[in-house]
Amino acid sequence: MDAGCPRLPDTVLFEIFLYLDHADVLSVGLVCQQWRAVARDEFLWKELFYRYYRVSRDVPRHPGAVSWYDEFQRLYDTIPCVEVQALKEHNDQVLHLSFSHSGCLFASCSKDCTVKIWSNELDISLQHSSNMRPYNWSYTQFSQFNSDDSLLLVSGVFVGPHNSSSGEIAVISMENFTLLSRVRNKPYDVFGCWLNETNLISGNLHRIGRITSCSVLWLNNAFQGIESENVNVVKRLFKIQNLNASTIRTVMVADCSRYDSPDLLLDYEEQLAASSPCPTFDLGSDSEEEEAKPKPLPEPAVQELPDAGGVPAEHGLQQLFDDIMEGRVRPAMTETELETKVAELFVRNRTKPPEPNLLPTDSNSKTKYLIFTTGCLTYSPHQIGIKRILPHQMTTAGPVLGEERRSDEFFDSLDHVIDIHGHIIGMGLSPDHRYLYVNSRAWPRDCVISDPMQPPPIAEEIDLHVFDLKTMKEVKRALRAHRAYTPNEECFFIFLDVSRDFVASGAEDRHGYIWDRHYNICLAKLQHDNVVNSVAFSPVEQELLLTASDDTTIKVWRSPRAVRIRQARRPRPRKLLFSWLMNQKS
Repeated sequence: MDAGCPRLPDTVLFEIFLYLDHADVLSVGLVCQQWRAVARDEFLWKELFYRYYRVSRDVPRHPGAVSWYDEFQRLYDTIPCVEVQALKEHNDQVLHLSFSHSGCLFASCSKDCTVKIWSNELDISLQHSSNMRPYNWSYTQFSQFNSDDSLLLVSGVFVGPHNSSSGEIAVISMENFTLLSRVRNKPYDVFGCWLNETNLISGNLHRIGRITSCSVLWLNNAFQGIESENVNVVKRLFKIQNLNASTIRTVMVADCSRYDSPDLLLDYEEQLAASSPCPTFDLGSDSEEEEAKPKPLPEPAVQELPDAGGVPAEHGLQQLFDDIMEGRVRPAMTETELETKVAELFVRNRTKPPEPNLLPTDSNSKTKYLIFTTGCLTYSPHQIGIKRILPHQMTTAGPVLGEERRSDEFFDSLDHVIDIHGHIIGMGLSPDHRYLYVNSRAWPRDCVISDPMQPPPIAEEIDLHVFDLKTMKEVKRALRAHRAYTPNEECFFIFLDVSRDFVASGAEDRHGYIWDRHYNICLAKLQHDNVVNSVAFSPVEQELLLTASDDTTIKVWRSPRAVRIRQARRPRPRKLLFSWLMNQKS
């Protein structure tokens, strides 16, 4: 035993350590041999973990953890919660951050109408800044590197004739920072995204009535100025009807081929099955063979077109007009209700049916999902639409209007719809594209929407939902901690990001937040002086996180472990001073 370290019963030691700070718990082992012995006691660390972090005992240990001691140390030592740098080169609100896939660069977008490229070295430095005002942009709002980091997609708000605002997407070469092409994007909060290395997705909106419209999603070649003389550089992907003032927004692409090798399984039973060396059987089963057979996955709930008992849409529309003219519609329909009813009847037999068997069955499938926010009751986005993109649709070759369709297939239907029952204000994919994380502000439980232009009030608390894109089901309970205060009509996007083990989000309460994906617990609050709009993990180093705020700064956060390592690498000031003095003497 160390000198001066009195011997205490293990139970007393345990109770003391339960209430010590993280740093105290981990430093005690340096001075007390008795604690060194206790430190490897799995039972004590398991109890400490569940009680300190207030995790339900139904939650098993992280599948990648070796021991409870190491797991406790991981949650203390690897969370990027230490501010190491503040970048202040923007002179207005910073709206979005995105890393390159290599982690060597990241881009930032701002209300100052610039997109800035930063070099992620020992100390982060500005490498390039592009001003988009010469192209009549109001501000930049989103960026994304393509898969080989050779191109950068930048989305912004474009000022058109008579000060009308729409969106535009610019493609910038990372080789020499030249502007390669520009694509219109309407509405501007479609944002846009890459489908593959050279093709990006944009949107357009066509008004049909006061609250009825049609969203068209386009596939665009990034090198339009070079190739447009010889080959198609644009092709229509999908054409989707919008009801009750809703529109398609916030598009992103998920790669289905990566589902069978996830970084982290969030379903605890699936974790157990994946880690089990041999199949397990239910003792209540009649036979092992029956249990060993793979169970069919449940069919996802796809959007179904309204049924009118076998009556053709044309007859239904004519019947509706006859009923209105003869006064048989009771109570009398408002103009809004009438427009929606007519649009529903019109589209019933003019929509291409959804793709059968949405769930991917082949682990080598090249299928991708187009994911976006939408709605059916009001203009605020309250549903997530999913549309499968087949391999032959992933190129601009072929007819500009896309694959041939029958004359009665005027619109495309959604393959799957997830109803959030609240205003969606953020979405992000896990690195393996298996899970979709969604920020939303809930509506009142039993609210009724009678006017699509008057959505229900939304909660200040932000719910962070998690959906498994392999099963199309929600997993885990919604995460909470962050808040937002703006009402429906002023609500804006708050970007979130997901790493292998953590998920982070901005908030309007002047903080960024970090949760553990496995345990569903909030681990850190990151302080700013104003709204935090965006967060971004380094794709190669999850112990590095960036946050962007309305306070015009980008803050760089590293884990305590990373800070110690970086400090050890830095030359000591005393040695630098000694070297300078010796040079002066010589």
